[in-house]
Amino acid sequence: MPAKNQLLEADLTGSVIGSFFDVYGELGFGYREFIYALALERDLKAKGHRADREVAVMVYYRGEPLARQTFDMIVDEKLIIEIKAGERHRAYRAIARSTIRATSASYSRPCRLAARENSLSRSR
Repeated sequence: MPAKNQLLEADLTGSVIGSFFDVYGELGFGYREFIYALALERDLKAKGHRADREVAVMVYYRGEPLARQTFDMIVDEKLIIEIKAGERHRAYRAIARSTIRATSASYSRPCRLAARENSLSRSR
């Protein structure tokens, strides 16, 4: 098991973050999530990753199927990407955690990347 602040898929996460910065550096601020998703998918595939978009998964409640939830992207069948364009919102992290918990997926800690005009930030 990784140390407290170490990511489970550090190399993959680093590659995705690099692609995010490449996409944002090329496109800049102001596009809809759909545009960033297409560009990120293209960049990841060019790096040799598998990028599945709009992936539906089942959410379970007390061991029983409840409803389907859709993830924006899953990379190499290991890393869930939720794309948000515009201002950061505190609810994004809570939504990501609850969705992952309800789908029985494993994760080390959510990493929220948010693009805002004239700035990029990585949530800790």
